[in-house]
Amino acid sequence: MHAWPASEVPALPGQGRDLRIHDTATGGPVTLDPGPVARIYVCGITPYDATHIGHAATYNAFDLVQRVWLDNKRQVHYVQNVTDVDDPLLERAQRDGVDWAVLAEKETALFREDMTALRMLPPRHYIGAVEAIPGIVPLVERLKELGAAYEVEGDIYFSVESDPHFGEVSHLDAAAMRLLSAERGGDPDRPGKKNPLDPMLWMAAREGEPSWDGGSLGRGRPGWHIECVAIALDHLGMGFDVQGGGSDLVFPHHEMGASHAQVLTGEFPMAKAYVHAGMVALHGEKMSKSKGNLVFVSQLRREGVDPAAIRLALLAHHYRSDWEWTDQVLQDAVTRLGHWRAAVSRPDGPPADALVEEIRDALADDLNAPAALAAVDRWVVRQEETGGTDTGAPGIVSRAVDALLGVAL
Repeated sequence: MHAWPASEVPALPGQGRDLRIHDTATGGPVTLDPGPVARIYVCGITPYDATHIGHAATYNAFDLVQRVWLDNKRQVHYVQNVTDVDDPLLERAQRDGVDWAVLAEKETALFREDMTALRMLPPRHYIGAVEAIPGIVPLVERLKELGAAYEVEGDIYFSVESDPHFGEVSHLDAAAMRLLSAERGGDPDRPGKKNPLDPMLWMAAREGEPSWDGGSLGRGRPGWHIECVAIALDHLGMGFDVQGGGSDLVFPHHEMGASHAQVLTGEFPMAKAYVHAGMVALHGEKMSKSKGNLVFVSQLRREGVDPAAIRLALLAHHYRSDWEWTDQVLQDAVTRLGHWRAAVSRPDGPPADALVEEIRDALADDLNAPAALAAVDRWVVRQEETGGTDTGAPGIVSRAVDALLGVAL
């Protein structure tokens, strides 16, 4: 599966910063020192509907991570998956009377278009669950050999008790885990399981549903968590720098994935930092496909909204915060974009070297994009009120906003 084209990231003068970011597993900030090649895995979409603002906010957060690393002269090895076979996708395809594979490809293509328009840097490896199946099967077989997996009526489950570190990502109690498991794709009430929280690794073939050769496992398809584990281990290995996604993935997805990987390899931890973006609401409720309360990036683009304004609307909120999308949020971003573009189109302005450092400092401090935007706003106001004589300043500001914030002026 191919990703989307990369926009050029301008090089800036001076020195970038090490990234200090909130780690869900430890509950506090960690300073990442990835070495010359930074490794990041971000969980991708299940492509049964278009990219909504909640998706965009999540991928914007991890785009900023990449930009901080690139500014600090590091290479970035970024991997993202596409869950292109899963129950919600199959259910939507059946509801709409379309082939599930056609639906998945259509929505994945639209996602690529949205990411390109928003100037999100693409992953080096963009891997679908279906194409990962040949690598998933041996992992499930290995978990069985280790005594960490067992069968229930042909389906294969992972035993959470096989990982002594289980629970160290989310730090939830058993009752909260059981509730979230039921809400987020698990089956805690299924008879025959050793532990209600045990997640499925391999689903035996069901009539009328797609299935693949699973070797000794029989025909079927993979569970959700093992998909990401197989892709991450194959392309990044253990101990990569950031495992990223929305806060709704903390449990069960990232918790289970970490346990799968740790049992398979005997190493700990799977990732040095577990980083999670907040949820975006609409009309008082979290945007979700199941509720249908969505604002789609593609629809905004069709309505003529500049993608740079959409990106500024996302950047106006700290990535870990839960916030609400409103018409005013978008209008504020459109207004801000207009002021910024007018400012960098002038022949000169106040010196901008200090502004570049302010943006760097803000982003290095747990991706504080609102502080970075405020710094640019202050420079723009100074230019509007007092002008300036530095003919290079507008160009420096334009390049810095592009390189560090992903906004083309």
